[in-house]
Amino acid sequence: MDQNASLVPLLTAEKREIRSLLVANRGEVAIRIIRAAAELGIRTVAIFSEDDTASLHLRAADEARPLRGVGVAAYLDGEQLVAIAKEADCDAIHPGYGFLSESAEFARRCAEAGIVFVGPRAEILELFGDKGQARALAQRCGVPVLPGTWGPTSLEQAREFLAALGEGGAVMVKAVAGGGGRGMRAVLRADDLAEAYARCQSEARQAFGNSDVYVEQLLPRARHIEVQIIGDGSGEVAHLGERECSIQRRHQKLVEIAPSPALSPVLRARLTEAALRLAKAVRYDNIGTFEFLVDAEARDDEATYAFIEANPRLQVEHTVTEEVTGIDLVQLQLKLASGYTLAELQLRQAEVPPPRGFALQVRINMETVEADGTVRPSGGTLTAFTIPSGPGVRVDTFGYVGYRTSPRFDSLLAKLIGHTTATDFSAVVRKTYRALCEFTIAGVSTNKPFLQRLLQHPEFMAGHLYTRFVEDHLAELVAPQEVAWQPSPARATALPHAGAKVDALDPLAVLTYGKAEESSPAVTAAGPLPLPLTSEIVAPPGTR
Repeated sequence: MDQNASLVPLLTAEKREIRSLLVANRGEVAIRIIRAAAELGIRTVAIFSEDDTASLHLRAADEARPLRGVGVAAYLDGEQLVAIAKEADCDAIHPGYGFLSESAEFARRCAEAGIVFVGPRAEILELFGDKGQARALAQRCGVPVLPGTWGPTSLEQAREFLAALGEGGAVMVKAVAGGGGRGMRAVLRADDLAEAYARCQSEARQAFGNSDVYVEQLLPRARHIEVQIIGDGSGEVAHLGERECSIQRRHQKLVEIAPSPALSPVLRARLTEAALRLAKAVRYDNIGTFEFLVDAEARDDEATYAFIEANPRLQVEHTVTEEVTGIDLVQLQLKLASGYTLAELQLRQAEVPPPRGFALQVRINMETVEADGTVRPSGGTLTAFTIPSGPGVRVDTFGYVGYRTSPRFDSLLAKLIGHTTATDFSAVVRKTYRALCEFTIAGVSTNKPFLQRLLQHPEFMAGHLYTRFVEDHLAELVAPQEVAWQPSPARATALPHAGAKVDALDPLAVLTYGKAEESSPAVTAAGPLPLPLTSEIVAPPGTR
């Protein structure tokens, strides 16, 4: 059965049909949401800041409306978003991930305006937005957590906790609010605590508007496993399996895999049961993930694990779960937000399909990795951008030839996902590696070479993963070396144009064929593209 077919049942009188959706995000996730909504027959309205007029998500939507302001701040203006939604006659807002996706205040503001917030209800966002409260919930539910302080912690309290761990003890300083690896520092020596504490406070204040931090005992060699949860608010919850997110750089995920290639059935059952217990306790609604650390050095069936946090939103890595289950998670969000139950959607636990094979996602970021591990952001104009294709290959991106990147936004350029039904994990690694080699990007430096070396590392291919994998193998991952397969120089040179002339005014247009040397000079133009022609552009509220 096509699982997504169950996501479009006939609406009943009790349901609140979403007819028009404001997509309160940008870039690849905005395009992802717009596509899912379009397939459900939902009208979409995109938004864009003053410095984001060339972003591809504007062309994907039925209508595009400008925001006052530039950069991230414009997308964080909740009052402006609600005003645009009301003026555009939208009955729902999807926040994507990042920006306002975990803001309880914004969810409440939407409710006050009579607009559906596509995500968990405000109380859930508030609970899991405070890691202290989340840890307390886990303890009440009998789910293990790492030893740590509770709530906002002073530097002196942090020192006392570290000292109590004894010789060889180590801690992780973590922001109370937010996530995504921001406001986190590992401290292995007491002398380093003060500096790490100050840095975490600064990062947390900048990223989340809240400088509070706490500390917990550091698990030196751990794997990061997250469980995808769905719920309808009635207490009925289900899981869609787990994802392995252990390959990280400075607590930022680089690679995600579904299912984990190294979990035993016993440990998998323990983790998913713990996630369900937590979700059921709060009558979880919509989708989210419950995240755990697993001791990577213990025997699998005896491994200790601990709950660390919940992310009550769509995740960047939701794609790998979609590939192995066949379930469109964004469409599922929209249906749950409309009032459907898991029973009506045929997604109670017994009805959830088991994973088919493996899926692997790599994040292609606009950055370079230096020999010492230093990451330097990059930017420029994309002069070539040819995405790979073939069975089991998916690319989520907003890039196109002629696009000029902005340093004001996240460095993520594309997500490349490989999927295979093979039960051998190395098969999906080889498929993703082949696709990565085919991905032609010029004009902007990316971490593609780093990812290629990572996918070729024998320990990675064997599934021996843990959170410090990158640090421990850094010299091998940044050293110049030949990759096993990539397009020949002649083919790679031909790929960007392929004998086509690109219409610089419409990166989505059908290519006009001609000689390669006649390609539009605007491909490398420095100026931003004009506003989209296929979407209706409307002035922001109060500017007419």
